[in-house]
Amino acid sequence: MNPGFYVTPEQLVRDRAEFARKGIARGRSIVAMEYRKGILMLAENPGGALHKISEVYDRIAFAGVGRYNEFETLRKAGIRQADVMGYLYSRDDVTALGLATAFSQTLGVIFSHETKPFEVELLICELGRDGHPNHMLQISYDGTLVDERGVLAIGGKADLLGGALRERFTEDLELDAAIRLGMEVFAETENRPLDGWEAAVLEEGSARRCFRRLADAELESLSAQLSP
Repeated sequence: MNPGFYVTPEQLVRDRAEFARKGIARGRSIVAMEYRKGILMLAENPGGALHKISEVYDRIAFAGVGRYNEFETLRKAGIRQADVMGYLYSRDDVTALGLATAFSQTLGVIFSHETKPFEVELLICELGRDGHPNHMLQISYDGTLVDERGVLAIGGKADLLGGALRERFTEDLELDAAIRLGMEVFAETENRPLDGWEAAVLEEGSARRCFRRLADAELESLSAQLSP
């Protein structure tokens, strides 16, 4: 019997990480930005039929970059967990940190024990209440969890997008100004014509649910105002 090939644990982890990063890099990036009344989530999405940004619970939104079937599976699992937690205990017990921790554990186990890691990067946002801060959480393919303030970007060009946004970001932006800033930074970073947008906000209002998807006409109007 021929002996099997031996791969060191370090090399195995590097190979899995490189594989996952390549898959994520092929996906279009998503940015989240705080504005005066809430949190904006903005992405380039030419097709429009498959949403990358969606509602999870009353004050919580989800976005994913990478393989659609993989982050869609995680999104549905997160919705189920939120619904069960809110039903069994209290709606206030459903938090972005709790969901992000569950996603982190799931992705960490898959990365460590499965042959192929998930090629995804996730973004979980929660609108703060009663004076508490907003939360914007990034979960990487290996389960790494990061909490940011102000601006957060995920996906292939996240470093460039996030850096450019932080240089120009100011607190208490109006929504239109935040959208225009995001679109401008996308255009400068990609350095190519952009074709189609997807955007949603978490914004305080009279209703319990704070998630609102922005209409295509509104986004096209703001996009047309950008300098050519």
